Amino acid sequence: MTLKELLQTPAFQGRSPFDGVRRGVHDEVRDNLKRKLQSGEELFPGVVGYDDTVIPQLVNALLARQNFILLGLRGQAKSRILRAITGLMDDFVPVISGVEMPDDPLNPVGAEGRALLEAHGLDLPIRWLPRADRYVEKLATPDVTVADLIGDVDPIKAARLGTSLGDVRSMHFGLLPRANRGIFAVNELADLAPKVQVALFNILQEGDVQIKGYPIRLELDVMLVFSANPEDYTARGKIVTPLKDRIGSEIRTHYPTDVRLGMNITEQEAVRGEDVTVPGFMAELIEEIAFQAREDGRVDKLSGVSQRLPISLMEVASANAERRSLTGDGQPVVRVSDVYAGLPAITGKMELEYEGEMKGADQVARDVIRKAAGAVYARRHASADTRDLEKWFEDGNVFRFPQGGDPTAAMKATAQVPGLRDLAVEIADSSSDAVRVSAAEFILEGLYGRKKLSRAEETYAAPEQETRQQRGGRWN
Repeated sequence: MTLKELLQTPAFQGRSPFDGVRRGVHDEVRDNLKRKLQSGEELFPGVVGYDDTVIPQLVNALLARQNFILLGLRGQAKSRILRAITGLMDDFVPVISGVEMPDDPLNPVGAEGRALLEAHGLDLPIRWLPRADRYVEKLATPDVTVADLIGDVDPIKAARLGTSLGDVRSMHFGLLPRANRGIFAVNELADLAPKVQVALFNILQEGDVQIKGYPIRLELDVMLVFSANPEDYTARGKIVTPLKDRIGSEIRTHYPTDVRLGMNITEQEAVRGEDVTVPGFMAELIEEIAFQAREDGRVDKLSGVSQRLPISLMEVASANAERRSLTGDGQPVVRVSDVYAGLPAITGKMELEYEGEMKGADQVARDVIRKAAGAVYARRHASADTRDLEKWFEDGNVFRFPQGGDPTAAMKATAQVPGLRDLAVEIADSSSDAVRVSAAEFILEGLYGRKKLSRAEETYAAPEQETRQQRGGRWN
């Protein structure tokens, strides 16, 4: 397509080269956002739990045509939100064909684009740039240079073109100029060296930057968005004050505020076998583990416990259930033993304080699972009558929960514990013995979490004498 053909389309009729009329990226996003708000369309698909907090602030920033930064701990969907903004851009925009930097065919900002427009006029070749190609993302690291983001002087290019080194045509563009007419995202902004951060705010606010001592003016049409971890301000780096001052809005992200929201996120993100069944009480247990870890004093709260923890744990627990089924265990249903098999998905997601390091990540993870099981059991079945069951264990009986084999045989084994089988049938709310076995193990783990039983590997017994005394009256 040529510029002449472009000007014959309805959207560009009446326009002319160098007319000074420019619909920038911020205006484009604003227009599409307004349309979606009016029609009631979903703004950011896949972003769960921010409807009343983050999203309203984000919408305000976009309507105000502001650049913004998302501040939050790891695993709070910051990168997903940044990438989702591309859904608010037009499907395609016209750019000059054959230039290094995407440039507006009617009002080019680059020297190369202006030269081509002057040389070809209405015969200027153009191409359509899809919105997926208008998003440029850079993970900030201390070794990123100004040349990586802005560009550098290319002596070979200058010699080939016969220009001076200070001519903008001799410049090799970095990521930011290549994001012209689009969105440029910087993840972990605080990790950028101060001089690189200065280059960012200078080119955005003043429109010029010095490359190797040469002043280069680039009036880019770009939306600049950032993400950062607040802990980075003191741990690894710092956002320079002038850059913070130029960022329009600072939006704080957060972890899910309740278990149900977290379960929705995990269900959406976790990848598992289609035939694997995850009972509701087990899905809630897996999610509660993340909530308990965030509250545990042995876990570093400044580093946070990522939402990736329950997602990874769900995947590993489901895989372990699937492995059991492939070795003759019948229907793959996630059980408490599968959660313990997923310890590697927990320990790698927690940064420990000194006390936690002394105890060990594996033990801390086991303690967190116990607390989570107790919390979920208390929420769901605190009123359940388990006195006969507890008395059976107090009398010195020990029950080793079957870990493999036929679920029907496992259910028969649970019958030796008074009341366990009937309560499991009630909680499972399913005719499947595999689900009922999962419920039975969950009951015992829940009682262990509430310190009414003790546990050693797969064996459940009465609580330790010290625990009995701590619980008072009935144990004395």
